[in-house]
Amino acid sequence: MNSKDTSLLSYRPCVGITLVNNDNKIFAGKRLDNDIDAWQMPQGGIDDGEKPITAAFRELEEETGILKNSVNHLCTMDEWIPYELPADLIPHLWGGKFRGQIQKWFLFKFEGNDQEINIQTRHPEFSHWQWMKPADLITSIVPFKLTTYTRVLKYFKKYIDD
Repeated sequence: MNSKDTSLLSYRPCVGITLVNNDNKIFAGKRLDNDIDAWQMPQGGIDDGEKPITAAFRELEEETGILKNSVNHLCTMDEWIPYELPADLIPHLWGGKFRGQIQKWFLFKFEGNDQEINIQTRHPEFSHWQWMKPADLITSIVPFKLTTYTRVLKYFKKYIDD
């Protein structure tokens, strides 16, 4: 698929979750489906008719096992942030229907304890997880998400004391 073809594709609506703990570290999971050391924050698609905040709570539980009552919703980004997939990934994800995702980001404070976190969910996405400092997270993500993560962490900076 060439870049002209991909520019005709739409973005997949998605939510992203920045989950911060009491030490101001951010939850990151290592992608199960990637051979490189690729870490990311929880994220996922918005179902038809679903509100973004509802999708955020659902995705958080689906990817981390963390229930809604263990988090406090601190902030939601005003804007939606698009990102482009590398062209070689497009045919392999979401049936090749999307050129990337457009994301609404939420900041949640984790009020529970680490024993509540269970990445061995019904459809696991992560092989490992850890709490990361924002600067470490930025250096651990796949390059095509760098701009998005930089914008998200800048937006939530007043809530996350690096």
